[in-house]
Amino acid sequence: MSARQVLESIALPTVAAVAAFGLFGVFLAAYGKDPLAVYGLMVRGAFGTAFSWENTLTRAAPLMLTALATALPARAGLVVIGGEGSLALGGLAAAVAGVALHTTSAIVALPVLLVAGCVVGGLWLGLAGWLRQRRGVNETISSLLLGYLAAALLNHLVEGPFKDPATLNKPSTGALAEAHLLGGILGTDVHQGLLFGVVACAVAWVVMCRSSFGFAVDMAGGNLRTARLCGLPVDRLVITTCCAGGAAAGLAGAIEVAAVHGRANASLMAGYGTTGILVAFLARHHPLAIIPVAILMGGIVASGGLLQRRLQLPDATVLVLQGLLFVCLLAAESLRGRLPWLKGTAHVR
Repeated sequence: MSARQVLESIALPTVAAVAAFGLFGVFLAAYGKDPLAVYGLMVRGAFGTAFSWENTLTRAAPLMLTALATALPARAGLVVIGGEGSLALGGLAAAVAGVALHTTSAIVALPVLLVAGCVVGGLWLGLAGWLRQRRGVNETISSLLLGYLAAALLNHLVEGPFKDPATLNKPSTGALAEAHLLGGILGTDVHQGLLFGVVACAVAWVVMCRSSFGFAVDMAGGNLRTARLCGLPVDRLVITTCCAGGAAAGLAGAIEVAAVHGRANASLMAGYGTTGILVAFLARHHPLAIIPVAILMGGIVASGGLLQRRLQLPDATVLVLQGLLFVCLLAAESLRGRLPWLKGTAHVR
């Protein structure tokens, strides 16, 4: 990789973030709020106290996994945005498996429900890869529609076949046994899902950046014709990366059930899959870069409640910032390879 590419990978997202926060400041000023006061409150709400850090890290855990649902297929040249659907169905599968194994030892039940979430999430997103390779269906559209279909299936199943009769106001599946719930890390409120997220990103980095499989995926994503001429199994590579991304998002759903909600219901559709797309793009689809970006985005999301309480801003105000980040990032990507002050940069290994 050339030094220019390295600098662009750092500079463009940074410029995009600065521009997004600047536009967000204009939005806040038009709303009658002091941008600097809002930014200060966001920093405090995200990283200012021990409670803020716990809240931020708790939200960052599923973002790491849902970001992989976009980042892994992206290395094969696909734009997949259906992580939310895999998360929802993965959480539902985990809840159903947990209820079925209610009286089973946690040593058996917990791995089973986590694996159930991975399998269902992987198969669901893998369907988008299969449709792309075998039927020529655009993966962005198919994964988006699969996300809507997953939401409908979740609502139907928790309000119908899998509904716990005791949940009247908020239809849900049966609750997991207390022994099957994931606890906190070192006595904090940060659940163990954070460890799963970090480990998943590390494993993804080893597989995608330090293995022949990852090299083959990068070749397929960089030049499909060359990959086919080299005899690479392109269809299998694409479908496998989609399944792996979906498995990560499904694991996020299973962890949300086992660590946060204790059962599956509409609360699983909390927008982690959508925010994970932004995390993946800001991290340039690099598995290790996803970790700090997910923590940053987790902090932004966590600060929404404080903005609402202190400044009477809508809780969805942070969604405006996320939207601006996405638009500015896409605009910045159009400058890739066109920055004159980097044209003379030498090649580095």
